Order: sequence, then C-alpha cells, then structure tokens
Amino acid sequence: MTTRRELIIGGAALATYAAARGAGAATTDFSDQDYRRAIVIDGLGGFDDPYGPPDTTIIDPRAIADLKASGLTLSHFTVNTVGNAPDVWDKTIVTIAQIDRVIGDNPEVLIKVNTTSDIRQAKREGKSAVLYGTQDTSLVGADLDRLALLKGLGVRSVQLTYNLRNLCGDGSLEPGNAGLSKLGHATIARIEKEKMLVDFSHGGQRTIAEGIAATTRAPIISHTGCRSLHDNPRNVWDAEMKACADKGGVIGIYWMPFLVPNSRPSSADLVHHMDHVKNLCGEDHVSIGTDGVLSRTVIDDKSRTAQKKFYEDRAAQGIAAPGEGPDIFNIVADWDNIMRYRHLAGGLSKAGWTTGQIEKALGGNLMRIYAESFG
Repeated sequence: MTTRRELIIGGAALATYAAARGAGAATTDFSDQDYRRAIVIDGLGGFDDPYGPPDTTIIDPRAIADLKASGLTLSHFTVNTVGNAPDVWDKTIVTIAQIDRVIGDNPEVLIKVNTTSDIRQAKREGKSAVLYGTQDTSLVGADLDRLALLKGLGVRSVQLTYNLRNLCGDGSLEPGNAGLSKLGHATIARIEKEKMLVDFSHGGQRTIAEGIAATTRAPIISHTGCRSLHDNPRNVWDAEMKACADKGGVIGIYWMPFLVPNSRPSSADLVHHMDHVKNLCGEDHVSIGTDGVLSRTVIDDKSRTAQKKFYEDRAAQGIAAPGEGPDIFNIVADWDNIMRYRHLAGGLSKAGWTTGQIEKALGGNLMRIYAESFG
C-alpha cells in the first residue's frame, strides 16, 4: 500500500518558516507583496507531510502551515508508474484513487485541477491546487481510448516518453535516437483531441523534434535543462527548445543534478539555465518544473541509505541518467527549503529580470498554456 508520504512525492522534514526566510535569500527588488500576488506553479513537483502518521490521509496542521507559507499555488503531480511493465495501468488507477482520497479528505487545503479556474480559486482562497499528469504513455500503449479515461479521472497533462523506449518513441537514454513512431503520431493527435497537454520531457532528441512538429497546439517540456550549457541526455538542445517556443510552448527548468557536470547545482547555475531559456525563446516561454519536493532534504545516515537504494533501483531498471548517483541528491542546496520559489524570484530579480518577467516564470506562462490546452 502506498503511504501518504510516498503518495505526495516523499521528502524529509520541512524547515520552519522563520528559518527558511533567513536561508539563501537573494537581494531583490521583487517585493514580498509582488510574491504574494503572483500565482506560483511548480510544473513538475510536489509536497509532503512529514509530521503525521505515514498512513493517514489527513494532512498535519504543521504541514498545512508550511505549504501556505511557501506561497506555492499549484503542484503538478505525477500519477503513473513509469516503464513498460504489464501492470503500469493498474498501478496508475490505484494511485489516482489514492490522491483523490487525500484531496477529498483535505478540502480546506487542496483543490483538484480540472480547468484554470480551479487554480485561480486556489489562489483566491489560500489553498493549493493539484494538477494530475503522467510521465510516460507506456500505460496507454496502443489502447488510445485509455487517454479519454485518464482525462475523465482528472489527468490534464500527458508526457509521451520516459527515459527508455516505449511504443510511441525513444526516450532520452535510448542510444538509437529513433524518434517518433506511427503510434506516437496517433497518440499526440488523441491527446490533443482530448484537450490535454502534450509534454516532451524525458524524450530523445528526435522524439522531441518530431513530436513538436506533429503538434497542432502549444506543447510543453515541463522539466529539463539546457543541453548547450551541459551536454547531458536529460537536457534539451536549443533547436528543440526554440521549436517548442515557436509553437507557443513553455520550457520548465528543473532543480536537478543534470544542470552541471559535478551533479551539484547551485542557485546561480539554476538562474543561468533559466536566463538561457529566456534569452533564446523569450520571456513568455520559461517556467519552473523542479522535479522535486517542497521539503528541505535532511542529509543524514537515513537519507544517504535511502538515496543509495533509490539510485540502485533506478540503475537496475536502466532508467538512471548520467549524473545520478548513490550520493547525489536532487536539490539546489542553497535554496533547499520551503521558501525556494521566493528565493528564485529574488535570484531572478538580482539577475536583471523585471517584475513582469518573474511573474511569468513563476506561473503566468504555465497559466497561459494550461488555459489554451484544457480550459
């Protein structure tokens, strides 16, 4: 049985609000009032409740306070199990039901997203919105009617591939780089017909290029880095980023080891990647997709053991990318606390971004593409 902690994307103990405000904050002209006004969206990420019993569905009041203090308006939750195993569809349905239960048991805190009006309601009421998405289409395969079923269950974003090959195309770690299949073309068309968002994160270079060319509406690359800054297969080349933007799409930068050769990115490295997307694609096409959690990562013997097992499991499945490792944590260490998005706003302001540009990167650009895609 998946526990609530595992369900809401795991994590270690949250830092207190006071400690977070004093840790890693950048000098900024982007004020606290500006931040409170902004819609803040993590285009691939989540939050955790480390305080209460692991199997309860009721979120602890301390975790609620941390979530509210963070300013996070929306998290894009991954609801599926990745990979080509025969049970990935069944596991996904179970996970969706479990997340539905958590949201239903915490109506004063959480709102499930069907349209962007739900996101605006969450902002207005001081709640946190949850957007359902998949990181693979292996759970769909050739049965494209499953996409309609997923939509009915609340899924609003569908990522075409994960790191390996599926029936739609090659993921980022496939050496053949074979691109998009005929089924991949049909899958993209059906995703668009269902008015869901097509996500090309984790795709191979040709899969991304051919997939973007096949779209008729704006696509997204929800969580990636700039391959021209660091040549890692999980990052995306400038040509594909520009093609995504030219279709009206948005590119989200993650807070992952793949940003730099030593796998330990700093806040300056993160801002450098976001700057690159803004300068290459324009201010309307850059966003956040941390691929992480709101919680501060406590690095101790317990977490080191857990990370070692996590990496070894991924390596055994063949899905560990270059830059991952048994002692590599998926964090930007100097902004690793609940005020991470506020720190980012300050860092962007210090780098010369205007208030309007920061508001777009924090969530405005994703709100636009969400509205164009699913309402």
